[in-house]
Amino acid sequence: MTNHKRLFENMKPIKLIVGLGNPGIKYAQTRHNIGFGFVDAICDKYGFDLKESKKFYGYADKVNIAGHSIWLLKPDTFMNLSGKSVASLANFYKISTEEILVAYDELDLEPGIAKLKKGGGHGGHNGLRDIIALTGSNQFYRLRLGIGHPGHKSKVVSWVLNRASVDDEISTDRAVAKAVTVLEDLLDGKLEKSMKDLHTKD
Repeated sequence: MTNHKRLFENMKPIKLIVGLGNPGIKYAQTRHNIGFGFVDAICDKYGFDLKESKKFYGYADKVNIAGHSIWLLKPDTFMNLSGKSVASLANFYKISTEEILVAYDELDLEPGIAKLKKGGGHGGHNGLRDIIALTGSNQFYRLRLGIGHPGHKSKVVSWVLNRASVDDEISTDRAVAKAVTVLEDLLDGKLEKSMKDLHTKD
């Protein structure tokens, strides 16, 4: 049995989908906000409109997708405080870390690549770092949306906080759209199918 099969076999139903990003117009089109883009794409497809929630430090709503009742959340904190928003909603509704899917920008994947995984470290990503710290667990599911790497760690901050090239934006938009197409399978528990479809190049 492969490792990823073992990880997903006993998967709990996803009850919370979080998209990571920074608030404000200044950051709206930056690479770091691709997680927001995923949640926005879900809202566009299904006609949802998230509501501002001071209680949960972000924009959130409970929605129904293909018969599954789930929360969508976009933290309105800055990236390095994302855990405050995630933990507040998860704790209030007794959602375990293993029932959370977090979508975020991944330096180690090229633009246009999207991958699912469970657990692992934060890889230097401040949003993941804070979620792990405040939930006390790294066992949430991740949707890793590739943005590419600038080539040297000294350039990473500028890279993630700036807009991608037109070609890279087209690639990342396609990856986000593809991730939305496998969402219903993921929620249905068709995990192998969702991973295979997402990871297979068009």
